[in-house]
Amino acid sequence: MVDVGAKEVTRRVAVAEATIRLPRNVALALRRTGHKTKKGPVFDTAIVAGVMAAKRTHELIPFCHPLPLDNCSVEIEAARGGTIRVVCRVAVQHRTGVEMEALTGASVAALTVYDMCKALSHDIEITAVRLLEKTGGKRDFRRGSRSARRRA
Repeated sequence: MVDVGAKEVTRRVAVAEATIRLPRNVALALRRTGHKTKKGPVFDTAIVAGVMAAKRTHELIPFCHPLPLDNCSVEIEAARGGTIRVVCRVAVQHRTGVEMEALTGASVAALTVYDMCKALSHDIEITAVRLLEKTGGKRDFRRGSRSARRRA
């Protein structure tokens, strides 16, 4: 692990997303059933799984610090064309960031959608798992900006 003992405690926030592409028949079936399968409510279950995963990131990723998360939210929305967008937002007041927690939360929520829909098709793709933004620490980051912005 990296020694973070000398770092300043600041509010740190990270937002990550995962995109899921569903075959047309799966997207239509989910829409018809209100996003439910035989396993249960897909989006609700994936939200719980994403939050649980973010809280346990240090158990899954070697060298991650265990963090007492102040907040974690997972939002899932179905878009046109059979695409589902998962966004995980994590916040903490600590000496190290929560990028890995946000990425893990988004990833596991997406994996949960896959698991709950795989009986309908195995042709489901999880793509574009990425950090959207992070604040706190030495520098901020926002996807789409040409470079990370340095904190003043």
